Amino acid sequence: MLTHLWGITLGDWMRVLRSNYLKISPRYWIRAAFVSVVSAVNSLCRLKEQYTYGTRITKFELSKPPLFILGHWGSGTTLLHSLFALDKHFTCPNLYQISNPHTFLSTESIMCRLFGRFAAGKRVFDNVAVSLEMPMEDEFAICIMCHRSPYGAWSFPRREKFYDRYLTLENVPDDEITEWKTALVWFMKKLSLKSNRPLILKSPPHTARIRVLLEMFPDARFVHIHRNPYSVYQSTRNLYEKALPYFYLQRPNENEIEAGIIRRYSDMYDAFFSQRCLIPEGQFHEIGFEELENDPIGELQAAYEHLQLGGFDAVKPTLRAFTGSLSGYQKNKHSPLDDSLRDRIACVLKPCFEHWGYGS
Repeated sequence: MLTHLWGITLGDWMRVLRSNYLKISPRYWIRAAFVSVVSAVNSLCRLKEQYTYGTRITKFELSKPPLFILGHWGSGTTLLHSLFALDKHFTCPNLYQISNPHTFLSTESIMCRLFGRFAAGKRVFDNVAVSLEMPMEDEFAICIMCHRSPYGAWSFPRREKFYDRYLTLENVPDDEITEWKTALVWFMKKLSLKSNRPLILKSPPHTARIRVLLEMFPDARFVHIHRNPYSVYQSTRNLYEKALPYFYLQRPNENEIEAGIIRRYSDMYDAFFSQRCLIPEGQFHEIGFEELENDPIGELQAAYEHLQLGGFDAVKPTLRAFTGSLSGYQKNKHSPLDDSLRDRIACVLKPCFEHWGYGS
């Protein structure tokens, strides 16, 4: 029954079904029925949360500039996010909050006590430890709140190209961009109302949205992590093979998965390279995955110093303990890419290979 639409409300669920012409593959009817039942419960819980917190959320001002972690899926964003999340001067959305964006203020405490142990385990696609408190991508919350997200295709892969528009937010109607902005700000306000600390947000699609994010948050800071495109492709393909089947409501066209991964990779970095120059001096820092893996504390310290985040000495002991606990972590081992696929990746993603000096 696992689905990333767990926290959707009934009205939004009906809208999503209508926009996808009620086309759900028979093998996923039970999953869709489950979402329908849970969405009705979410709608009731949302009414209670709005009654309790609505006015406070509306009046809350986001006065502290956020920090955005950028990078393609499989490039090391999860590791980087986990390291930053150790600094309790900041706050990050966790797994429960991104899964229940409409209701977490009033339900998180009790639900985590009741069900937290059942969520413990490892992610099926990369062996990362899972808990309801682990830092997670805000993109999941946005997908639940307004469905203006490329993650919509994780449920409805037959409309992948429609949802891919929301990766860069280019050629998207103004009213839909307004929906997206409203959902992001509302979610950020709720997170800040709970902790009132600067936010760290990690979402691979944000890599292609620098222009929009700067329009909303001119003082925001950005940390980008890059990795060899061959490794990134292999990791992303593994995500599609092992994790996405838990989210599908339609059977995907298996023959289009490879091309879709490469196309989105290219679209993401076309946008990134064209917009990165918009970030003011001192608000952007870049890290290589290999360097972070070899010296996580040194690389994080360099990011703190360049972005003038402050307080690194206080978090260093926690970082040492955390990085020491990773000594037994086993990365996935992928089959070698065939020559024709390597050539295609090298051709389409040539700017990435050249810019970061990865041999193709």
